[in-house]
Amino acid sequence: MAFAPALHAEWLKIRTLRSLTGTLLALFAATTAFSALAGAETAEPDLDPLFTALSGVLPGQIVAISFGAMAVSAEYHGGALRLSLSAVPRRGQWFAVKVTAIAVPALIVGLATTLAAFAVGRAGLGDAANGLSTGEQIRGVLGSVLYLTLMALFAAGLTALLRSAVATLSLLIPFVLVVSFVIGDAAGGATGFLPDKAGQVVLYETYDGTLGPWSGLAVTALWTAAALVAGAWSVRRRDA
Repeated sequence: MAFAPALHAEWLKIRTLRSLTGTLLALFAATTAFSALAGAETAEPDLDPLFTALSGVLPGQIVAISFGAMAVSAEYHGGALRLSLSAVPRRGQWFAVKVTAIAVPALIVGLATTLAAFAVGRAGLGDAANGLSTGEQIRGVLGSVLYLTLMALFAAGLTALLRSAVATLSLLIPFVLVVSFVIGDAAGGATGFLPDKAGQVVLYETYDGTLGPWSGLAVTALWTAAALVAGAWSVRRRDA
């Protein structure tokens, strides 16, 4: 099967699975709601206005991770992967199609989500956000879109390797919420190169450390690429 028909078939799977469409809606709702709350309730004079307006991306990444993991794990239930590979026998091509089918809605929904989240977060900040330049605002929004998409794909690659959304979520969610957030902040140093910490630099107006906004996203992209390569290896080498 050619790439375009295969991509259409994979998109139909995502669109018709209520859990996946519901996850995309939850990504929009959760990110926007948390940014609105952060903008309305923050009154600290030394706050980072860009991070505050986009702070909904932090809980939103959990939903993005869930979307990527669930989109792949659906193939490992009820023999779905065998049916998919009967239509697209070249496993590498099928996995590339699957990754594209995850990336495109993640990008589209991520863009709508971050635009809405930034708008409500900035409105809540009022005069505190007046110092943000146009370039910083564009960088924050576009960087957030890329970050959410990369985290969804990172989860997709791990799920293809582990063959289980439960295993992936059990690994990534505690890592993001506990290991990276709590231990990472306390330890510093090399923890800035963790996949989530590196990419989150793009959310800040001002930042310290080795990585900047785009180099941080590049580090996250390398982690994602490694996970996708491992996932592709698993799909090609292991029984369906």
